Amino acid sequence: MTATILIIEDDPDLANLVAARLQSEGYVTEVAPDGAIGVTRSLALRPDLVILDLMLPGLDGLEVCRQIRAVQETAIIMLTAKDSENDMLVGLGVGADDYIAKPFSPRVLTARVQAVLRRVRATPIERDRYIHGDLVIDEATRTVRRQGEAVHLTPTEFDLLWALLLADGAVLAREQLLQQVWGYRIISGARTVDSHIRSVRHKLGNGVIRTVHGVGYALELG
Repeated sequence: MTATILIIEDDPDLANLVAARLQSEGYVTEVAPDGAIGVTRSLALRPDLVILDLMLPGLDGLEVCRQIRAVQETAIIMLTAKDSENDMLVGLGVGADDYIAKPFSPRVLTARVQAVLRRVRATPIERDRYIHGDLVIDEATRTVRRQGEAVHLTPTEFDLLWALLLADGAVLAREQLLQQVWGYRIISGARTVDSHIRSVRHKLGNGVIRTVHGVGYALELG
């Protein structure tokens, strides 16, 4: 199935390079040169994926992400020249599904795009609901509630939580989570897992996900 990808990037050379690479892979692309135009185009185009630069003039990438997330579940990959863990956490915290630091290779970008699109398009064969105490995770509606209140998770955060749930209390290594949720295994990807875990913990509160130091993460089932 052909996917439509909106590239919100103020560097025309980079935007055209990314667009050309994705077009060569069979994707339909459109470029927006700044944040305000990007939000408008996303609302009108309803793309399958948005590739969003963090450092945009005027309306920056974080605000663009917030505005898109407020009305759409479109997948978002954030591009940035910053590679600090704090910047990654902020980007993921406002709803980005993945995060790539510049400079990046076209092959890495293509692999990330494919992985994100696979996740958002996946149709589970078996749907179920998990209830433990005040926590309710419903795969059919992809919703989470705690203490009766809805908890907004991004598609990637929900997939991460569900992967831990399916492990039935077993510890999953970061590499396993990368493969199951993101669809790839790279050493640097461990930081991506850690950042998403922190974001989920922040939203759900303590006592849901435990860290097994030197191994990985598990869901607290008892």
